[in-house]
Parts: sequence; structure tokens; C-alpha cells
Amino acid sequence: MQKTTSFTFGLLLFIFAVTLPFSFADIPPQWGLPEGVKARLGKGGLREIRYSHDSTRLAVASTVGIWVYDTATNEEIALLGAHTNFDSVGFSPNGATIAGGSRDAAIPIWDADTGERLQTLKGHTHTVISVVFSPDGRTIASAGGVGIRLWDANTGERLRSYTGHRTNATSLAFSPDGLKLAAGCENATIHLWQTDTGVRLRTLKGHAGSVNSVAFSPDGRNLASASADKTVGLWRTDTGQHLRTLEGHTRWISSVTYSPDGRIIASASAEETTRLWDTDTGNHLRTLKRHTAGVRSVAFSPDGRTYASASADTTIQFWKVDTWRHLRTIAGYMGYTYSVKFSPDDSVIASGSSDDAIRLWNAETGEFLRMLTRPSADSVYSVAFSPDGLTVASGNADATVQLWDADTGKHLDTLKGHTEPVDSVAFNPDGRTLASASLDETIRLWDTENGKQLRMLKGHGNAVNSVVFSPDGRTIAGGSDGWKIPLWNSQSGKQLHALVGHTNSVNSVAFSSDGRTIASGSQDKTVRIWNAQNGKHLRTLEEQTGAVTSVAFSPGGRTLATGGQDTTVRLWNADTGELLQTLEGHTDTVESVAFGTVGRTLASASRDGTVLLWEIDSSIRLAVRPLERRVTTLGNVKHTALLQNYPNPFNPETWIPYQLVNDAVVTVSIYDQSGHIVRTLDIGHQKSGVYRDKARAAYWDGRNQNGELVASGNYHYQLRAGDYTAIRRMLIVK
Repeated sequence: MQKTTSFTFGLLLFIFAVTLPFSFADIPPQWGLPEGVKARLGKGGLREIRYSHDSTRLAVASTVGIWVYDTATNEEIALLGAHTNFDSVGFSPNGATIAGGSRDAAIPIWDADTGERLQTLKGHTHTVISVVFSPDGRTIASAGGVGIRLWDANTGERLRSYTGHRTNATSLAFSPDGLKLAAGCENATIHLWQTDTGVRLRTLKGHAGSVNSVAFSPDGRNLASASADKTVGLWRTDTGQHLRTLEGHTRWISSVTYSPDGRIIASASAEETTRLWDTDTGNHLRTLKRHTAGVRSVAFSPDGRTYASASADTTIQFWKVDTWRHLRTIAGYMGYTYSVKFSPDDSVIASGSSDDAIRLWNAETGEFLRMLTRPSADSVYSVAFSPDGLTVASGNADATVQLWDADTGKHLDTLKGHTEPVDSVAFNPDGRTLASASLDETIRLWDTENGKQLRMLKGHGNAVNSVVFSPDGRTIAGGSDGWKIPLWNSQSGKQLHALVGHTNSVNSVAFSSDGRTIASGSQDKTVRIWNAQNGKHLRTLEEQTGAVTSVAFSPGGRTLATGGQDTTVRLWNADTGELLQTLEGHTDTVESVAFGTVGRTLASASRDGTVLLWEIDSSIRLAVRPLERRVTTLGNVKHTALLQNYPNPFNPETWIPYQLVNDAVVTVSIYDQSGHIVRTLDIGHQKSGVYRDKARAAYWDGRNQNGELVASGNYHYQLRAGDYTAIRRMLIVK
């Protein structure tokens, strides 16, 4: 029955593909579209990959659902749990069911052949970071936060909870005989339990960083562990003896697995590589280099013929195991998508994302046209088309502004001057001037012909998150962390006045098409409407349930679109403030919204790695007309970041600043030069926002866990906030 169903589905997919009027490979699959969405650009962000027992299918946990691929053709054959954010996925041993661990703390289970949802396991209170079937398929183990649970795979009954660990579990694995369950934990330990009784057998210690992945050898005698300390540990499962440490990675290791014959251990790292090791000797055999960003998940096909790796570079790569020849690539995924814009003629959509690329799409068909990228690129926080549509500008995390030929994709110029990431770019309607807003607290104006800086606008006193020109090009508005919105004369650089009223960072600003009104979205969860001429506050829109990250007026100016941290897009009557419609479909913060120039389509870009194109109802569109204007709509805290401590060097105390894009449990760890933990600062649960000043930043008094002042020298400090980890260096001089 299974083969017949798979064959029939595959045949229908083939017939569908060959009848399309455009290239199937370049059109993102449109299964499970949210209501009101006519196209999805991108397949979300990659999380975890798992093979079916017969190696014929590959399941991919993503930020928008679980994609299932036919491994013979590389074609998608299903999207399970559409518009749900998944961190983990597992096939049952017989391939009949698929389970997914989601960000909403649930575990849906589907029939792998029909895609029917069979049941949903509920009980966790945090993201289900790992979900695995027992070898006999009768039970499912799941980890979410500190909770580890065992479920009856058939009835969904919760059988037991495992206790004894005091920190978040990151990875689970059953022994081949199903008698033991291993859990890797954030506090650098590995716990082994007896599956049927829940008795903890032992705790394995030796790593100096979070244990991100664990895997049993095929014979069950050994366990491999991958850690943030850049090493793989090998352990005896019966005694807990540490056998050896595999060293060679230069950054934290995210995933580890054994080949089916047990001869090879594969480990994946944030350094963009996979390393292969001889299981018996521990010798390094080979390094696989194909990815351009950290590798998140790896898997051998059960038949031992193929090896797959999924990366933050948004690709899945496949190798032939006997020769280690690269076979193929699955693409189409995206990183956090921070910005989206329509070309002036509505024919092309540009999106910028954290995978260091600008993507251009056919606005009508959703077809992927080309990618704009460069060596040593960094996250793209903002994109904008020139008024003639010939040039694309981008604001980047490396503090540069890039210019590209929109037709050919050729890189034209790099504008340098900012000293911190550029969060927003916007063209003057005459196309002669480009404005860029940066975390360095400035707005800079550039001559688009020669790339020279014309003027620098100061006065925000804080990071500038958004910049926009008025439709006549005479006025510039900028939103900043300083809560106010200064307005500037674009020719003289003179500040005209400032809009004051928000109670937190201003993430996005936009002019109405007639230039008379300004809308602003803030971290304070409100949208404010202002008179652009005199700065008078007109009204406040307060029905958002999270920070407002983006605002945009329709071409006619009578409808306002907002995107927010609550993952929704909202449409408002700009004249009355009435909420017209709430659009739901994204699974993470909506970072950018943009109307097409005739107002029929609204694009929304999200941290879930997709752009959704919404068909706007004519009753909401209202009076619209084509206009040549560019509106930049970018959020405030677009990325979680660990910032440089101050003072530095210091003696004996220092403050460690950081910023959070989402609410998270925050921990700061201090390490000496040998990698040993000196002090752990448990900050606790923090709201999204900027923690820079001494009242909000993490504080270290220069003492170790025993209360003793530490010696002079170089130290490292590490921030952990949810899934985010970063390390910086500090210096104590006495």
C-alpha cells in the first residue's frame, strides 16, 4: 500500500510539474498557503534533517513546516504542519509516521504516506528541541526546556518524565536496543536513563560547553557527543568511561552521527564544515567543504550510500559515501528575512535576509530570478529599488551600503562610512540621493552617481533603525532607539522638528503618499499617526500584542499595513484608526511589509525565512493610484547580538551589553584562556530589547564562582539567549 500511494503521488506531482508554464525548480512549492496568501517566496529556515528507514524520503524540519522530499528526484512531495515553526523531526522506524517538535511546544504526528495528522502530543511548555522514536517504534521521546518525556506512539499517552537534570536538554537518542535514553544538556553534561523505569543510570561529564547532539554507535556500546567546546566526546555506555576526544573543529559543533556500519563518525560545525572520523582510532579522515555558513544537522541514509548536511547557508548538500563525491544540492530555503520591496513597475520583488543574500523574484509567478551576493558578505537588513528600477541598494550588517544592477545582478559599488550595521536604506524620489540609517546613530546621504557621502545627519543620540524620504524628497524622517522621530530638510541637513510620544524604540516610519501624514511603529507595541507639517500627534493604534516592527501606507494613503513581533500583519484605516483585518500566516516576527505600487498585493517578510504575498481585498484597498515612491519599513532589534563590554580593559568590574530580538532566558558565561568556566551569570528571562546601559547590561564584578578576584589577562564571555550563542573577548589589566 505504501509503495502504491507514493508512486501515485509522485506521478501526480510529475504531471503537475510538466504542465506548468514556467520552471518548476525555480517556483517555491505553494502547499498549505495561509488564507489570503497567493504565493510563498522561500521555504523557511532549515533546522533538522532525518531519513526514512528505506532511504527513499528525507524529512526537513523548517520554520514553516516539515518538508518531505523524494530522495531519488530531490522534489518536494509534501509540506506537513504548514505555517508552524519546527525545530526537530523524526521518522518512525518503519517509515509509516513522522513526528515533529514545534516552537509552540506541541508534537504533531502524521501518516507519512497520506499526510493525515493522526494526533498531537501536548504537555511541554517550551520549544520541543528534539523528538525521536524508539527502535521498535512503540514510544517517542521528546525534549523541551528541562522537560524530557516518553510517550506511547500509538495512543499518545504520556508514559513518564525523566528527571535529575537541572538544565535544558538539547538532544535525545535511544540506544539500538531501546533500553537506554541519552540526553545532551546545555550545562555540558550527558544523562543516561533506563528507558522502561526512568531510573537515571549515570551522568557523563567532561565537556566545557553545551552538549548539542548525542548519538549511539550502531552496536550500542559507545556514545558520541558534540559540544559547543568544539570537540566530540566518545564514551562507553555501560561504564560511562570517557574513551577519547576528537579535536579539530574551530567553532562549536552542532550535530554528530555514526555511519550505519559504525565505522565513521560525522560531526558538523559552525565553521561551515563536516569532519569525518575513524571510529576505532579517532583519526581525522576527511573534511567536507561545500557550505558557506554553519552546518546545523547531518544524517547518513540508512542504506549507508548517502550523507546529507543541512546548513545555515539555506542549502542541503548530499555526498556519495563510498567516494565522498558531491552529488546534489537542495536549495530554496532562506535565513531570517528582514526586508522586502517591490520594483516601481511591480514586476520584481527584492528580499534581504540573514544568509547574506538579496533575492529577486518574479512578483506575478513567485519564480526565483537571481541572487545578489558577494564574497565575505554579511546579513542584509534592508533593500530598496531606485525610482527607475535599475538599481537595488542594500544596508548590511558589515556597516556598508551595497549597490547592484537590478537587471544583471552585477555589483556596482560599496559605500563605506558607517561604523555599525546599516538597518535601513531609502532612495530620494529623484533617484540622485540615497539615505542610510545605522546603529552608529547617524543617517548618511550619498550621491548615487559617484558613491560619495554628501552629508551626515546627527542628533538621534541612539541607533537609527529606519529612514524614509517624503514623496517630494524634501524631508527625511528617521526612527531610532531614542524614542523620537527627527525630521530633516534633505537639502540643508537642518533638523526641522521631532515627533515625540513613543515610550520605547521607534522601529519603522513611513510617509503617506500625499506627504501629509507619518506613521511610526514602536517597540512600545503602538502605531502612532502624525501630522507631517506641524508634528501634531493625531491618533494611536493600540491593538498590537507585540512590538511593531514595520509600517507601510497603501499607494492611496488610506490603508496602513503593520507587521509585528506577534507574527501578524494588520491592515488599518489610516484616517480613522479602525482595524480592518488581521492576516495570520507567518511563524515568527514580521520584519517588513510593502505594498505594490497599485495596492493589489501586500508583501510581508519574516524571520521565519519567507515572504508572503497577500491578495488585498478591493474593499480594503480603497482609492489607490500608481506612485513613484519608496518606503523603507524596518524593525528595531533585527538581530540578537552580544556587544563589546565596557570599560575594556577593566579592573575589576565591567558591564556586558547585548540586545534581544525575542524574549529569552539569558545566561552570560566567563571563560579563561584555557576554556574553563570562571563565572556564570544567570540573568534569567529577559524581554526583547536593548540592554546597553549600566542599569540593564549584565554586570561582572571580576570575581570567580568562589568570590575571588581573578588575575589579569585575556578572558572570553559568552551570551546564550534561546537558540543564540556568541562569544567575545575582554581584557583585565591590574
